[in-house]
Amino acid sequence: MADTGRKQPAEILTRDEVAALARQCSVRAPTGLRNRALIAVMYRAGLRLDEALALKPADINAQQGTVRVLHGKKDKDRTVSLDDGGMAIVQQWMARRSALSLRNGLLFCTLDGKRVQPQYVRNLMKRLALKAGIEKRVHPHGLRHTHAAELAHEGWPMNLIQQQLGHSSLLTTDVYLRHIAPAELIALGKSRKWDLDEGEPS
Repeated sequence: MADTGRKQPAEILTRDEVAALARQCSVRAPTGLRNRALIAVMYRAGLRLDEALALKPADINAQQGTVRVLHGKKDKDRTVSLDDGGMAIVQQWMARRSALSLRNGLLFCTLDGKRVQPQYVRNLMKRLALKAGIEKRVHPHGLRHTHAAELAHEGWPMNLIQQQLGHSSLLTTDVYLRHIAPAELIALGKSRKWDLDEGEPS
């Protein structure tokens, strides 16, 4: 089928699905630890793929629980939060990275210190999804979509979601969240109960 150039709708993953992806990565092999950490920063910090691949070790502040993005979209910088669980996964890779004497350069590098290519990550996500038995389209930006959807579902203020995602305006964030809204609406519908036999809606 010919490519029409039309973007596919965003597919939101559940937390269990993201965990299943990460579990397909080895906890012993260096590349497995690296790939788990890469998934963590895209999912738990909402980074774009190119932002994650541009990170350096100095951009990670474990004490504050933050990640510094120096070259975001339109080359804008920002600092985002990364929860303790995500940070622990990143620190595991950083420890192994240091043990391999990969002390300089990019955080997410190959074992010979070179840059990890975006296409490698896109292919990796497809392979992990297949191994995990996930039938949705799984791609790096989908982790960012999932992060945004979770923040909205948890009730975080729009301006904080805007800052976390690195959007230039609240309008951009609003449009972004509307784009991923169908999954949220489905979840909302399933979470609200109304049994006529019991009287009042709950």
